[in-house]
Amino acid sequence: MKNTIIASIMLIIGFTMNAQDISKNALGLRLGDSDGFGAEVSYQRGLSENNRLEFDLGWRDGKNYDGFKLAGLYQWVWNIDAGFNWYVGLGGGLGSYSFNNNNGNDFTDTFVFAAGDIGIEYNFDIPLLLSLDFRPEIGFGNEIYDNNDLDFDIAIGIRYQF
Repeated sequence: MKNTIIASIMLIIGFTMNAQDISKNALGLRLGDSDGFGAEVSYQRGLSENNRLEFDLGWRDGKNYDGFKLAGLYQWVWNIDAGFNWYVGLGGGLGSYSFNNNNGNDFTDTFVFAAGDIGIEYNFDIPLLLSLDFRPEIGFGNEIYDNNDLDFDIAIGIRYQF
């Protein structure tokens, strides 16, 4: 009985020592392919010790096209070692783009998508957070390119924590 109590106390101490501190706010960039949207402004809001929300806004414009994409994800974060964490998340978003095909025809499309997220991050002693994540997305409402509904987005994130 005494060994069981000691083992239980050690497990509780071990689990609490593994807890990480998620900053209340983090703002920065998420740089990846994002189905042609490139860089995204990224904001993370800590909800608890190991849960947070992430919002990303990507936009792109050029000579013949422009568009935006807004994503929102709920993430669970676990500590690996010291400043290293890994996380998974679920969410979705919406986007819109328009382009001209140089024949005088303008096309506009709006879509919604569901997304998953898995990644690894390093939380420095200074208020800097670096991450690498993989975000598969499946789109709905993409009428122009029906065969392009599944996207595998890989990105690097750099965020200032406050």
